[in-house]
Amino acid sequence: MINRIRDIRLQKGLTLADVAAACRPATTAQTIGRLETGTRNLSLAWMNRIAAALEVEPESLLRSAASEPARIVAVLSESGPESPRAPREALLPSELAGDARWLVMEVEASCGEYRAGDQVWLRQHGPQDAARLMNRDVLLPAPGGRFAFGRLLDFGDAGAVLLPPANGCKPLTLEHPQWLAVAEMLVRKL
Repeated sequence: MINRIRDIRLQKGLTLADVAAACRPATTAQTIGRLETGTRNLSLAWMNRIAAALEVEPESLLRSAASEPARIVAVLSESGPESPRAPREALLPSELAGDARWLVMEVEASCGEYRAGDQVWLRQHGPQDAARLMNRDVLLPAPGGRFAFGRLLDFGDAGAVLLPPANGCKPLTLEHPQWLAVAEMLVRKL
């Protein structure tokens, strides 16, 4: 089996030290590096610790040598498209999600920076996570089976305050939403 720790870590924008600190109990960046490169055996206990630190399912850390994954073949930088520094796999959003539930909002009519045909992939969170979702685009349930979508400006006793994405809209307040779903990914057909 081939280890995918490095690919997942890089796609999540984490350093070896970040993963080491997130492990419970914490470990060293050198240990994570050795597990990534295969110079140290990846036991089931290490798989569970690293998967929890990366917020993914443990089985996503491994892949069969028989399956050919999608590869990142180019990186678009300020100087234009370049080859990646090292070969890396592209991971599906479902592999990066961890335990959070995915929701998808389809854009039917252009609104703000969203275009018709876009899909906004969101991860569902409880109201207790609102403080770390400030200034992010979120979807909230509203009364009567409706929803509200916009930039989360405030979340307190009065409820959630959102700024809708359309130009010229005033902030709106929803009282005590049951959950929040934060926009994590935009899928746009070219």
